Amino acid sequence: MELAVLCVAAFLASILSAVVGMAGGIVLLTVMLLYFEPLTAIPLHGVIQLASNGSRTFIQRAHVRWDLVWRYGILLLPMAYAGLSVARTLSPELARTLIGVFVLLATWRPRWLILGTHPEQTQPRRRFVLLGGVMGFLQMNIGATGPLIAPFFLNLGLTRQALVGSKAAVQTLGHLSKILLFGAVGFAYLEYGLLLVAMCTLVVLGTWIGSRLLERVNERVFTWLFKSVLTLIALRLALWDGWALVSRA
Repeated sequence: MELAVLCVAAFLASILSAVVGMAGGIVLLTVMLLYFEPLTAIPLHGVIQLASNGSRTFIQRAHVRWDLVWRYGILLLPMAYAGLSVARTLSPELARTLIGVFVLLATWRPRWLILGTHPEQTQPRRRFVLLGGVMGFLQMNIGATGPLIAPFFLNLGLTRQALVGSKAAVQTLGHLSKILLFGAVGFAYLEYGLLLVAMCTLVVLGTWIGSRLLERVNERVFTWLFKSVLTLIALRLALWDGWALVSRA
């Protein structure tokens, strides 16, 4: 049952990303947290999202702004290591509560997450060096940082293909660093081999189907539906685990 639910979630989340342009990763992570502790869900989610973002990067490779991508990677790994050190000290209840709150903000008040700053006004090269460091730290603790990355691509004059490809490329780097660091501290990916193969396959299939549904789906209705489902799951994480945390204090 667990395998079936996670596979369906991976498939539908990848369709969502293809239709709406983002949010599939954060939907998938919230579902995975219903079955796994954060320190298990986050590295597994990284492998699945590596398949998703990596395939999009490959398809759009001719349009990717590689000058921004390599700058994003400068501080990514050292800050991800620092983030992992913090993540390993958090209780599962606290980690789930923080992720639940983050998901709610990313869904309904995304501008709050960048603390009133205006990333589109920052010089692009400097913007992506700093962004890589901050996202490297956060990705180890909240898992899905896609909604935070999106505003930093504003006002760059990118075509749609360049935007999709460049955003996928920086996220591919992020997921790769996450996978390597969790592996370095002993996370046993092979124990979840069947699950990962199944979910990665369905992510690629969902992306292919979603790209063909893009012209036919009512995006407004689809977005409302995904926000509603995501909010319910995030509330469950934030309130259920938050209450467990308070009760134990």
